[in-house]
Amino acid sequence: MVEVRRLHADKPAIRALGISESFVKRKSKKSILAGVVMRGDGIVDGFSFARITVGGMDATEGVLKLYRGLRRDDINIVLLNGCIIAWYNVIDLNRVHEETGLPIIAVTYEESTGLEEHFKRNFPKDWRERVEVYERNKEREEVKLKTGHRVFVRFLGMDKAEAKRVLDKFTIQGSVSEPLRIARLLARSLVKEGRAL
Repeated sequence: MVEVRRLHADKPAIRALGISESFVKRKSKKSILAGVVMRGDGIVDGFSFARITVGGMDATEGVLKLYRGLRRDDINIVLLNGCIIAWYNVIDLNRVHEETGLPIIAVTYEESTGLEEHFKRNFPKDWRERVEVYERNKEREEVKLKTGHRVFVRFLGMDKAEAKRVLDKFTIQGSVSEPLRIARLLARSLVKEGRAL
């Protein structure tokens, strides 16, 4: 286990790694993960990519591979567009937190009910494993951003007030923080080029 670093949410030189993904529904076997390193002043100074299986259970490995591929020790926090990606491929937030030593925020944008029935219906062989990982990720909490929009977050390595400060620092408009918005754009552009198939 890596030593967990303390978050300094108000640090001017804070660097966030925003990770998002994209795939073509009913067509892609793989999903593209894109990671963007952004400084607190809005400057992008790094990016990385990985592929994960649509409907698989390799999202955690994909996130870790993407992070390790950057070979950087100046990243202060990891932002994720949710913890269930690529058609129910569940990210183990605790494992990412432990293996990177970084605080984590997983952001979603809508209220939702439990997913156990979806796991059971779509993945009869390994639904229990998916539910187990999902439940370890703890409950989401609502945060109202400085933009007036609300998001739902899971966070590790910080308290709720620090999570809000980080998101407010990196969110210029709407509800999506800039590292996540740019990562999503990059992932989508690679999918359009056919890189996810």
